[in-house]
Amino acid sequence: EMEAKYTRKMQALRDELDLRRKTELHELEERKNTQISELMGNHEGAFGAIKNYYNDITAKNLTLINLLKEQVEDLKKKEAVLEKEKAEVLLQNKELTGPLQETRELVAELQKKLVHYHRDKEALMNSKAHLKITQKDLKDLQWEHEVLEQRFSKVQAERDELYQKFTRAINEVQQKTGFKNLLLERKLHGLLSVLEQKEVELSEVVSASNLSPSALSLVSHKLEDVLNSKNATIQDLQLQLARVCKAHNDMLQTFEAKLTAFGIPVDNLGFQPLSFPFPGQ
Repeated sequence: EMEAKYTRKMQALRDELDLRRKTELHELEERKNTQISELMGNHEGAFGAIKNYYNDITAKNLTLINLLKEQVEDLKKKEAVLEKEKAEVLLQNKELTGPLQETRELVAELQKKLVHYHRDKEALMNSKAHLKITQKDLKDLQWEHEVLEQRFSKVQAERDELYQKFTRAINEVQQKTGFKNLLLERKLHGLLSVLEQKEVELSEVVSASNLSPSALSLVSHKLEDVLNSKNATIQDLQLQLARVCKAHNDMLQTFEAKLTAFGIPVDNLGFQPLSFPFPGQ
């Protein structure tokens, strides 16, 4: 039953596909016939257009041939005229041979001058370029000169200011140092005077008292202690005086070195800085 069933279905499917195939073949033939008809119509139109095109070209070529024939005749006439003119020109050329030679010689001379002209022109261009470079260098140097002048003015102002400061400092230090030296010297002289007076008084007391040797020895030892203390004080004062003198002299050396660095002669100060001698000199 199943085989019979599927046999019937297969037969029905074959019939359906056969019918569809025939229908599609019929439609395909109709489309093909339509395209053939259209192509034939298009070909006939194109053939007519080509035929008309070549007919027009043939007519134009005939007209062009006639026109060219007329132009050939005109050219022949012009050629005859040109031959005549050629003969006249040849005659004129023979007559102009002499001036032509002179002109050629003139051209050769002018060409030589032109070579020199190009050379001179190139030299002139090089000179102008060098002049521009030189002018630029000159401007740069002028600008540097102005900058250096401004810096020189500034340095000169700083030098004057330093000169004034150093002058004031020298005066102040000289005044202070001189005052300290004077005080120390006066103090030293005073102590020396007191020492001499004390020694005289001591001698008078010893002479007047008629002390025993032991008491005299004790007084002498005490006196020596006092003298040693005073001598130590004197040495300390002399040491302080030497330190002050050395500081003053060092300051003078530094000041002279600064003046030399700034290019200022010591003679321009208006006074002569004096160095203090050390004690014992």
